[in-house]
Amino acid sequence: MTNRRSIRAVRSGWLALGIALSWLPLAAAAADDYSPAERLIFTSDQLHNVKPPATLGYAFRKSGALEDGFADRVSIAVAPQADGSCCIGRGEFLSGARRLTLPDIENAHANPVILYFLEHDVREMQRLTKGQQAHFRRMIRMAIYKGAQVSETTLRYRGRELHGQEVAIAPYLDDPVRPRFEKFARKRYVFLLSDEVPGGVYGIRSSIGAENVDAPPLIVEELLIDGAEPAAGPRS
Repeated sequence: MTNRRSIRAVRSGWLALGIALSWLPLAAAAADDYSPAERLIFTSDQLHNVKPPATLGYAFRKSGALEDGFADRVSIAVAPQADGSCCIGRGEFLSGARRLTLPDIENAHANPVILYFLEHDVREMQRLTKGQQAHFRRMIRMAIYKGAQVSETTLRYRGRELHGQEVAIAPYLDDPVRPRFEKFARKRYVFLLSDEVPGGVYGIRSSIGAENVDAPPLIVEELLIDGAEPAAGPRS
């Protein structure tokens, strides 16, 4: 029994490492080449203000004209590593048949909720387009590396106004295989980040606009930290 558990632990560790490596910044070989967006999303110590053990909670909502919408929950449990340092991340991303299961993320500094959201996203893109997950990962990473728009923003959280950063990408507009999934090529992602919220991630949003700009979006998926007070009205 012990050997089987050890084998499972090793396999789980390698799988977690593989998933994490697949989202490493493209300039990982030379840290000085990280783009501002890569630093904000992938390499900053977003968990510096979380004292393990702790649990970060998020609301998740899907809407849009293409498919039925739903509301669900996401949580990230943050535990100390064996030596007491921070952190091991364990996620509960959605529930039931929609639940995304990933191995624990060892030595986490960036908030694992970003990895969970992106892994969910590329699997949904595969389901919708029959394309390859690796392709969608590569296009998102490339857009964060050299095509992101980074701006300062103000966020409301538990009755307070906080300073934050907004990172926006549209990874498929110039995709060389865009004709294969033209309906989804206008997909846009927005990351809302702030050192003033636990875990550094205020929210993440992906949206696919309709071809007719006056029509409702095809799909919108949004994750917001508990306590977020987003501005009323539609957002791009």
